[in-house]
Amino acid sequence: MADRDRGDRDRPQHQLQVHPQKGGGRQGPSTSQVLAVITLLPVSGTLLALAGLILAGSLIGLALATPLFLLFSPVLVPAAILLGLAVTGFLSSGAMGLTGLSALARVVEYVQGVMGRSVPEQMEYAKRRMQDVAGYGGQKIKEVGQTIQTKAQQEVQ
Repeated sequence: MADRDRGDRDRPQHQLQVHPQKGGGRQGPSTSQVLAVITLLPVSGTLLALAGLILAGSLIGLALATPLFLLFSPVLVPAAILLGLAVTGFLSSGAMGLTGLSALARVVEYVQGVMGRSVPEQMEYAKRRMQDVAGYGGQKIKEVGQTIQTKAQQEVQ
């Protein structure tokens, strides 16, 4: 009896959920859905027919042009390579020109920033920087001195 109760507990319980339907029964598509299908059916059919015509035209053109490609390939292949190299050269030239222009703009901006300050302002800035560095250095020297003094006291003990 205990085994049967334990077996029932381990088994997952299944539940049936019932969702009520609106309107009581099955409904057909709405008027807007019917109009959308009626409108889009001829449009999609026309576009599919045009795609088929374009595919057929492309295949016919390829079939006609293949002998010409084979006949003129000794000229076309080097021409394509030359055209690719020319395009690559123009693009890299433009990229290098933009890089140089941006570097030049950076230098001009820096020079204007340095020249924009007057000499007394530059001297005041330099003085403040020197005071900050001296204060930082003095603080570091005090910390190192205290560290040495602590280590010396530890060694004596």
